[in-house]
Amino acid sequence: MSMKTKLMTAAAVFALSTGSAFAAAHMSEAGNPMVGGAEMLPDMTIVENASNAENLTTLVAAVQAAGLVETLSGEGPFTVFAPTNDAFAKLDQTQVAELLKPENQAALSKILTCHVVAADAMSDVIVGMIADDNGEHAVPTVGGCTLMAKMDGEMITLTDERGQVATVTQADVKQSNGVVHVIDTVMLPAE
Repeated sequence: MSMKTKLMTAAAVFALSTGSAFAAAHMSEAGNPMVGGAEMLPDMTIVENASNAENLTTLVAAVQAAGLVETLSGEGPFTVFAPTNDAFAKLDQTQVAELLKPENQAALSKILTCHVVAADAMSDVIVGMIADDNGEHAVPTVGGCTLMAKMDGEMITLTDERGQVATVTQADVKQSNGVVHVIDTVMLPAE
């Protein structure tokens, strides 16, 4: 077994073990993940589950304003890096209000689709890709943005095209049409 394979295997085992402990703290009695106080049901779509999470209400409103409900309710698979309400609160609120206006639907759609990958990428797969690429993996999004995935200790981080860093605070929330990873910062495309 090569050193690279050993490191990759060790990283994947570490990610799975730390992810399992973290996930256990965020599970319903039925064993489903909890996000924003709501049980995430694996037979519901990304939009259906997000609509029930108290900490994703801004994201849901933005998805509706951008006209992406039908897309993110589709078959997928999708990986969505879902910014929380607190992540949206870090942005200039005047700009957020402007983006939610109908005339800015295209700009809002661009930002939101920079959080979506056309694949079902669980955290162990992402950790493996980071290890394979010597600590940093380019993640192309549906919106044409490229996020850079890295490890910061036990946590997966994403860096957007403006240099902002988001941490995955809750990984591997399985949905009927993909997976959601909750993040603490809104990712933005290059100017």
